[in-house]
Amino acid sequence: MKKNNLAFLISYAVRGSALVRWIGVLGIAGLLMGCAFVRGEVGEPFSEERIKALEKGKTTRQEVALHFGAPDEVVEANGYDIFHYRRFDSKLGWVLFFSRFNVGSDNLWVFFNSQGIVEEVVFGNRTGNLEFQVWPFGE
Repeated sequence: MKKNNLAFLISYAVRGSALVRWIGVLGIAGLLMGCAFVRGEVGEPFSEERIKALEKGKTTRQEVALHFGAPDEVVEANGYDIFHYRRFDSKLGWVLFFSRFNVGSDNLWVFFNSQGIVEEVVFGNRTGNLEFQVWPFGE
């Protein structure tokens, strides 16, 4: 009789620990299914060499278009034609109900005088330090 009781207790303990393991596996799987990390980029990165190659008073509109392609936007303002190039980078981290979506953009503006020669170049880089962040509250 003692042998059967011992066998019953051992089988019960094994089944119990299997149940605990099974619940743990399901719990971890449930947490992992609620996770997502997504990154999206629109546009080509701007290299410093290409931007430095734009010489004020020398580079033409055609040369700019050759180096950077068609601009995303062309604006006429105060006697200038302005080529505007953009690049966007976005990162989303999501765990269960917490998420954080970060977006940064690089912008290049090239100002041309009435002869189509570069007069000013303005570049803003805001995608360099963009990070994945999951916690939505503060930094």
